[in-house]
Amino acid sequence: MSCFLSNSSLGKKLVMSVTGCFLVLFILFHMSMNVTAIISPEGYNAICEFLGANWYALAGTVVLAAGVLIHFIYAIILTLRNYKARGSQRYAVTVQEEGVAWASKNMLVLGFIVLAGLLLHLFNFWSKMQLVEIMGQHTNSLGYSPADGAALIRYTFSQWYYVVIYLVWFAALWFHLTHGVWSMFQSVGWANDTWYPRLKCIANIVATIIFLGFAAVVLVYFFCPCIAGAC
Repeated sequence: MSCFLSNSSLGKKLVMSVTGCFLVLFILFHMSMNVTAIISPEGYNAICEFLGANWYALAGTVVLAAGVLIHFIYAIILTLRNYKARGSQRYAVTVQEEGVAWASKNMLVLGFIVLAGLLLHLFNFWSKMQLVEIMGQHTNSLGYSPADGAALIRYTFSQWYYVVIYLVWFAALWFHLTHGVWSMFQSVGWANDTWYPRLKCIANIVATIIFLGFAAVVLVYFFCPCIAGAC
């Protein structure tokens, strides 16, 4: 089984699909949690405090980091393999549609943008929240409690350049997901003439919900800082 997953093309795509599905589910959860910061900053902070540096949150962080790493490594392996076998064609698909051509041909580039955004996000939030608690400190470098996520969101998105960078990141994630979500199912043989338009529609809906949810938090906190008690 391990040889199948590591040596065969189908096995590698299956790993990509499983890790991709896991990451999409996490992104949906994370987006839903962030939207809470608009509805109730106090409720969002309660969630942050509940997660914090507790063992289950730390275990989840390790699993998430492993998922991202495995997904990214296998993406590079598959891309290099496809370059070698088919030149510039990056992903072999059973069906083609004009609307997905750009995303499907630039998945690795989009992946690098998403990864760069993730690293920035870790710097802006994880290093000032969970990492602070792991180190046993009561305040982060900004003077906030590590559980005061709403204040950290307000501070970060009071700066216009972070607003722009995050929106670009979310846009790259949208393109990545519009192709990635349906290709997860294509890897297990669901992308036939009947299921392709349905899966493509599902992929667009999921990607759009994620984009709008994340973008709403950024824009609301930028234009309405009073939501987190700044006024």
